[in-house]
Formats: sequence, C-alpha cells, structure tokens
Amino acid sequence: MISSAVTISLVEQARGGPFVLWDDLAAGVRLAKELGYDAVEIFAPGPEAVDRGQFKSLLEETGLKCAAVGTGAGMVISQLSLTDTEAAKRQAAIDFVKSMIDFGGEFSAPAIIGSMQGRWTTDLPKDKALKLLGEALSELGEYAKQYNVPLIYEPLNRYETNLCNTMADGVQLIESQSITNVVLLADLFHMNIEETCIAQGLKDGGRHIGHVHFVDSNRRPAGNGHMNYEPIVSALEEINYQAYASAEAFPWPDPTAAARQTIEMFQKLFR
Repeated sequence: MISSAVTISLVEQARGGPFVLWDDLAAGVRLAKELGYDAVEIFAPGPEAVDRGQFKSLLEETGLKCAAVGTGAGMVISQLSLTDTEAAKRQAAIDFVKSMIDFGGEFSAPAIIGSMQGRWTTDLPKDKALKLLGEALSELGEYAKQYNVPLIYEPLNRYETNLCNTMADGVQLIESQSITNVVLLADLFHMNIEETCIAQGLKDGGRHIGHVHFVDSNRRPAGNGHMNYEPIVSALEEINYQAYASAEAFPWPDPTAAARQTIEMFQKLFR
C-alpha cells in the first residue's frame, strides 16, 4: 500500500520553495494528523534545529511516521556539494549528510540527496563528477545501513542539475558503480520536465524507486495543474511501489489549503 506524507520546512532561507507546511513543527505534525496523512517529511537547517524529544512525542501523540528528511539545507545555507572540486568541501558535505542520516535514523527515516549532488562544470567534467557523486552515494548508503534505512537519491530537472535528470539516468548511476542501499526518488514535477513519458520513467526506475514526490505539473498541489495521474498510478502499481507519496509542492494558495487538496487527491487516486 502506498502511504501519504506532507513536507514541513523549517528553513527560512528556502522561503518560497516547494514545501507545503512551514515554520511550526508541532502545528504542522498536528495538521497532518487532522487531515489524514500517514507521515511527515522534514526539511530542516540541520539536525540541531529539531528538538528530538519533542518530535518523538509529536509522532507518538499523532501516530504519524517520519517519511524522510531532506538534506538540501546543506546547499541552500552552506553551499555544500558532494561534487565540489575541493576535497575539504566534499568532506564537509558528506559529514553534513551523515549528520542528517543520524537524525533521520532515530525515527527510521531515510535522508534525501537532491540539490547537494551539485553539477558538472568546465573544471569538473561530467564523468568525473558522476564518479565523485557515485563514491559519495556509496559511502553514505553504507552509513545509512546502521539504521536499517536506505539513502534516497533524487534525479532533478536540467535547471537544477546536469548530472542525472531522468529515472534511467539514476538507474545507470547506481548500477554502473554497483552502489548499494541507495534508492531513487521519483519527483513528478522533475519528471514532467525531463521524461518523455512519466509512466515509462517510473517503469524505467522500477525496483530502484523508493520514494515519490506527489505534486502537479506546475509544482502546485496535485489537482492544480495538468498532470495526468491515471497512467502514473498504473505504473506505480505495475512496479509494485509500496512506499510514500509525499507532497512536496508550493503552499498554494496557502499551506492548509495545499495540504488539504493534496490529501484529497491522494485518497481519490490511491485508496
């Protein structure tokens, strides 16, 4: 069964980004429960930004799970990248991700690598950048094993990275470097830009897909764009996807309305 989740951002520097709920962790968790979500996905400035005891109590109070934790603040706040040309900065990026793996691991939640993957440049050719990325993912995937969770890697659209843009690119990266304990994040917004057919992209990802960002074509909540969900749902059924469909969308027209719209679409499509 596919479970529902909604994003909560605590990163002021990401204001205006595609996160449904903002600022108040306790209020966000309780609203998610009220609306009928199964879990929350946390985007935090770092592990120290969340009171672990409070978060544990909130999850126990509501019965919700933590679906995943984002690492993008490493890039947004500190410009950290796993493919930086400077070894010290790459190590700092790895250390930051490990700290987020440790944080998420307490709640059986995997960490997501998205913007921290970086880009290839004239100073760092694509083959070398992909090798660095693969080495980092391999190390971090191994590190996540201690918590019995995978690491999640997200191919992004061409405007955000020039490394892996499609599910097939992600599969190639994982399989060509024999990377273990790393799964792919299929973000429907990025896929709408990069895949010839989103449903086929999901099939291309197949068993490697471990997380889905549930959003519409314009990054508004599902049902507010022109996404055709029928073939997407069929493709997820075909690959036997059993994890989260997590709302990473603009808080449009406001956070509560966006969260309500998303869960209503989720229940229509997946229940």
